[in-house]
Amino acid sequence: MAKGPGLYTEIGKKARDLLYKDYQSDHKFTITTYSPTGVAITSSGTKKGDVFLADVTTQLKKKNVTTDIKVDTESNLLTTITVDQPCPGVKAILSFKVPDQSSGKAELQYLHDYAGISTSVGLTANPVVNFSGVLGTNLLALGTDVSFDTKSGNFTKCNAGLNFSNADLFASLNMNEKGDVVSGSFYHSLYPEKNTAVGAEVTHRFSNSENTITLGAQHALDSLTSVKARVNNFGKANALIQHEWRPKSFFTISGEVDTRAIEKSAKIGLALALKP
Repeated sequence: MAKGPGLYTEIGKKARDLLYKDYQSDHKFTITTYSPTGVAITSSGTKKGDVFLADVTTQLKKKNVTTDIKVDTESNLLTTITVDQPCPGVKAILSFKVPDQSSGKAELQYLHDYAGISTSVGLTANPVVNFSGVLGTNLLALGTDVSFDTKSGNFTKCNAGLNFSNADLFASLNMNEKGDVVSGSFYHSLYPEKNTAVGAEVTHRFSNSENTITLGAQHALDSLTSVKARVNNFGKANALIQHEWRPKSFFTISGEVDTRAIEKSAKIGLALALKP
């Protein structure tokens, strides 16, 4: 297990990855190539219904500085500059999108054995300021994530989370959307050698008294092939199979059916990621 509580985004991440990661109903293709000088170029395309979206990302690394430049089909250019360890435990991130002049953001992250802090500020005249902090250890941690809009003078986000973890069990409790949504989740590893695990998430929304229960499981068929499945209380059932047909290259097929409207066609998603 990693040392320290990590950042706020780590709270509940094990369960989220099991229940939601890699599931999709679109068709996606990603290929990464490397130049002789070490520059990584990643091209991806996604077909969403009748719409096709594509982007190209170039990544340059020099010592502890990583620069990512991404161009998409809507003529947006996103640049992210990451400086890792300018001083012990610190990471600095600067990002901006052209032509959106209000998209600039500067972020600082700090990781300690007993704390994880991330703070960001928009590079505008009236920025949105975000702060998230976690205190604790890799076994038990408590954190909060808030955003403040200096233009309106209001808090636009106020979340809190509690995380517990040990060798084979990860559990979390979150309060989101200014207290309107409460969710609890867990991830339990049954057979680590086969990557077999189960997980669940229960969410309650106070504004409409709606409850959502999602159950999921994963299992490795062999060292290269894994399967996952999930179902929720609204009758939506999903399954996927992922095969690593060469190192770092994955082919994924996922599907979704509505068990309450079985006459409807199932949604099928395909994803192919190629790396040299």
